[in-house]
Amino acid sequence: MSIDVERAGDHAGAVVTVTLNRPDRLNALDLEHILTFRDALRSLADDPSVRAVVLTGAGRGFCAGGDVTSMTGEGGGGSGGSVAPLDLRAIMEVSELLHGMPAFTVAAVNGPCAGAGLSFACACDLRYAARSAVFVSAFLGVGSPGDHGSAWVVTRAVGPAKARELLLLGERVDADEALRIGLVGAVLDDDALRSHVDTIAARLAATPPNAARSMKQNLDDALTLPLGAYLDVETARFAECSGSPEAVAAAKAFLGQG
Repeated sequence: MSIDVERAGDHAGAVVTVTLNRPDRLNALDLEHILTFRDALRSLADDPSVRAVVLTGAGRGFCAGGDVTSMTGEGGGGSGGSVAPLDLRAIMEVSELLHGMPAFTVAAVNGPCAGAGLSFACACDLRYAARSAVFVSAFLGVGSPGDHGSAWVVTRAVGPAKARELLLLGERVDADEALRIGLVGAVLDDDALRSHVDTIAARLAATPPNAARSMKQNLDDALTLPLGAYLDVETARFAECSGSPEAVAAAKAFLGQG
């Protein structure tokens, strides 16, 4: 199986780990694997019991992006040539799901993260890196203008000026530099990465569900709406949550009255 989906038993299945599992290719994905990945994310997005999704890679890499061998028509992984725009748009849903699903998404970048892999990581709500992590856009190097929302998600992760450097120059960024530019939230020793990310995911999964979902929507809307329009939707969500049984229970727990 190239995409492993595992529910954490100690969190009643609320935390799910999705592992890209093609370690012999640094978890590069051809058409078959990207569709399997997309379908797995669709299922998780539709499951209200899933509160946090951890994305990582098997072996020594996170994801080397698209399988370049399959792009050339060699190696049995696919065929060269163009793909119908409708089919391509369906494939690009992966980043859309990582960014927009109700559950929080957390990338545990455990090694090389390139091309579409960079897009996937930046589409997640939070990102943490092992010291062995290396980030590179790689798109222009293989004759691609970018895919899986690369410019959209990278720009929102690091800002427009740095995004242009990463995407146009294609320079390698190590873990410490990724932390400096805000691409990741923390850098951990390789053997400590998963423990740290699992702790973060468990914290997210334990937050009040309705408030958490509304806060994620607020964060998304804050990037696209003018202040007035944003305040309209924020106020509606605030009113919906305020005074609810969930909010009352959370407030009592906060005050130590639960």
